Amino acid sequence: MIHVHHLEKSRSHRVIWLLELLGLDYEIHAYRRTKSMQAPRELKKVHPLGKSPVIVDGELTIAESGAIIDYLIKRYDEEGHLSPSADHFEAWVDYRYWLHYAEGSLMPLLLMSLIFSQIPKQSPALVRPVAKGISSTIRERFIDPQLDQHLAFIEAHLSEKGSFGGAWPSGADVQMSFPMLALKGTRSLGSYPAIAAYTQRLESDPAWQRTVERAGPLEILER
Repeated sequence: MIHVHHLEKSRSHRVIWLLELLGLDYEIHAYRRTKSMQAPRELKKVHPLGKSPVIVDGELTIAESGAIIDYLIKRYDEEGHLSPSADHFEAWVDYRYWLHYAEGSLMPLLLMSLIFSQIPKQSPALVRPVAKGISSTIRERFIDPQLDQHLAFIEAHLSEKGSFGGAWPSGADVQMSFPMLALKGTRSLGSYPAIAAYTQRLESDPAWQRTVERAGPLEILER
């Protein structure tokens, strides 16, 4: 039995989706965020950093989405459906790229956008107009142009290949699922039909629907 330590409004839905794709038995241990939207202290009993997702498989405790995905596929995907073989070198390189791109390039921008949108709301009323002006300027001049560039990049890739890293769904699709749904939940995708079609395909996947049934709908922190 694999134990999944699942924090609301976090990346852990994608780990549960992968477990459903693999047909593995698992148990969810759910945690709610504090009023300040931080993870509760109880998670530090599972992992020193107190973050989610974390899985416990026997004597192994594994954190970080990418590491969890690599581990589960390496150990349990015996038929190799969820990752291309290194013998198919181009597909393997593409798979590895998107597996790391999700957290290395895309999520930092999405998190910065979220953080700067929250600064005015968390500021004292007296300085809130100033905080709003600074936050808006940073987002408009730095964050949003970069996000537009990334969206165009992803749109071009999906228009050509339809998914990330080989046959749908792969471990790279699992890793990209959270930022893709975060984009859908926080901005219009009218100019990005391939991304919109991808998120619809994701949400229509039977294993994803089972994930939502067990863990609840994926809630994105509001901008």
